[in-house]
Amino acid sequence: MPAYTDHRDEHLRRLRRIEGQVRGLQRMVDEDVYCIDVLTQVSAATRALQSFALELLSEHMSGCVADAARAGTAEGEAKVQEATDAIARLVRS
Repeated sequence: MPAYTDHRDEHLRRLRRIEGQVRGLQRMVDEDVYCIDVLTQVSAATRALQSFALELLSEHMSGCVADAARAGTAEGEAKVQEATDAIARLVRS
């Protein structure tokens, strides 16, 4: 079971809010809003997604990764590597 399951409703609300931000961007472009204003909203949506990703990563580390590491199996090492790879992707984005 994914670590975020306990917070599923909260996460879905947050993602719906981000989806609304992206739809707002589409409207802004459709309405020919000034470029800098659109870019400001792009930055806000990007920060919202990054914040969501960091929270999800934190839950993954404290749940899935910690549980696998405590088990002391190869799965634990694989989960740590998987999390490391996910962090690297977030840093590059």
